[in-house]
Amino acid sequence: MRLLLSILFWSFLGLSCVVLFAGAVLIWLVTLPFDRNGRVLHLYSCFWAQLYFYVNPLWHLKVDGRERLPWNEPAVLVANHESLGDILVLFGLYSPFKWVSKAENFKLPFIGWNMRLNRYVPLVRGDRASIIQMMAKCEYWLARRVPILMFPEGTRSFDGKVKPFKDGAFVLAMKMKCPIIPVVLTGTARTLPKHGLVLNATSHCHVQVMPPVDPAAFPDVATLREHVRDLIIAEKARIEAELPTPAQA
Repeated sequence: MRLLLSILFWSFLGLSCVVLFAGAVLIWLVTLPFDRNGRVLHLYSCFWAQLYFYVNPLWHLKVDGRERLPWNEPAVLVANHESLGDILVLFGLYSPFKWVSKAENFKLPFIGWNMRLNRYVPLVRGDRASIIQMMAKCEYWLARRVPILMFPEGTRSFDGKVKPFKDGAFVLAMKMKCPIIPVVLTGTARTLPKHGLVLNATSHCHVQVMPPVDPAAFPDVATLREHVRDLIIAEKARIEAELPTPAQA
């Protein structure tokens, strides 16, 4: 049954991407003259990503704290990173922001092309020139009152533990004098299999948007960075402690 469901899911994903990308191009063309920040196209992309949760009986998503996200104010959203499924889950925020994502993702057919239409921010890991360009582009969007979203760990955690954070997001928040908004993800590690394509686990994903953190209250980037990381670790532990055990589920 899981094999059949997996075949149906991936087939639906592949076919739907063609149709939905055509819709993205149309929305981009229609809204370009009056929506220079691309908010409408981004919200359409949120629906595109969430569609795969709507049709997959194995995946469930709960979002708390969405009201804390700004619609027309700069902010740096930072989230822990457990799997590729994090991207689908975070689109469930249905709030305008620009992703910072690996440059190779922008080369993916349809999905990557849509990322280009949305003018998300590419990054080549470890490439100094790319990091400088990424920071400049993020400053551009923040100056236009558009939030950005980053994974400060830089890459996925394969053991579920929150890895050390890099400085970039916190440097941006301090320089642009805008809040950091911690976003805690749980349950996403079970969405997409690490090996193969068979969806063999039920995933109960939870997104918790935490209260904004004012960078002006901290003396330096390192102190701000570690404070936000501690908040995410503590909230993640709290949520996971409240989950039912397999015997209770």
